[in-house]
Amino acid sequence: MLFEMSRSADGFKWFKNSTAFLAKSAGSGHTQALLRVRYNATAATQLDSNGRIIAGSIFPEGSLIVKELIEQPGVLARYAILYKQKDHRYADAKGWVWGYINVDGTVAETAANKGEACSSCHSQSANIDYQLMNKYFP
Repeated sequence: MLFEMSRSADGFKWFKNSTAFLAKSAGSGHTQALLRVRYNATAATQLDSNGRIIAGSIFPEGSLIVKELIEQPGVLARYAILYKQKDHRYADAKGWVWGYINVDGTVAETAANKGEACSSCHSQSANIDYQLMNKYFP
């Protein structure tokens, strides 16, 4: 389900209003060299006019945030996905369902683990509802 929701960028807003690839940050646990992040219309309500996350935001139910992890320009490798659906059986304590899915649809980290492999990095200081984009890409 998360894979299908994440494949198309139609109707999404990009971080900092840009589709540009960003170099992996020092705080990233991902192996891919580049990334870019997009937000569905619900999640985008928590972005300011510059496409940055509003400080102190809590993303509303139905928010979908997709981090595209790229090996090199033009080679998408994996999607790291956060979907806010508090009643989902795989939602964590904050209501997020975590997905880590290869571009071919195979699962790299199952949502059943409730973000175990991801939440320690995403809980770093200055996170905004698990988001670190403002911290590493001001």
